[in-house]
Amino acid sequence: MSTYSEAVGEKLNGLLEKTYDAEKGFKKAAANTEHTYLKSYFEKKAQQRYDFGHELKNEIKSFGQEVDKGDSLTSKAHRTWMDVKALFSSDNDEAMLEEAIRGEKASLDEYNDVLKEHTLPPSTAMILKNQKSSIQSALSTVKRLEDIH
Repeated sequence: MSTYSEAVGEKLNGLLEKTYDAEKGFKKAAANTEHTYLKSYFEKKAQQRYDFGHELKNEIKSFGQEVDKGDSLTSKAHRTWMDVKALFSSDNDEAMLEEAIRGEKASLDEYNDVLKEHTLPPSTAMILKNQKSSIQSALSTVKRLEDIH
């Protein structure tokens, strides 16, 4: 029988933190592009991550765990890097797309890590699998955007 262990709670809180970090990164990317389609894409991705975060937060709370709110040092460095790259890059949109690809790949790694946890409750596993699937789909889209840009 699957149980919600403290270790699962910690992993989900880590994933939640990175989800909110991704939301902020996508918002920043949307603010840094003049390309209408890319702006719309980044805004949709930010909203998706916002929705993912609330879904994860509700799941964590439903098992009586505390929700950690934070901003990881790694994500701050990542967003700062995106800002610097946007300022100095001759092709901001391409640089942001490359960073979005890198970020989506990192997200998939995070989801895969949490999904390896054998004590995940079925509801949590389903949420994570659905979110991971959406990220995989988005990765394909962002790679196509990079090709047409």
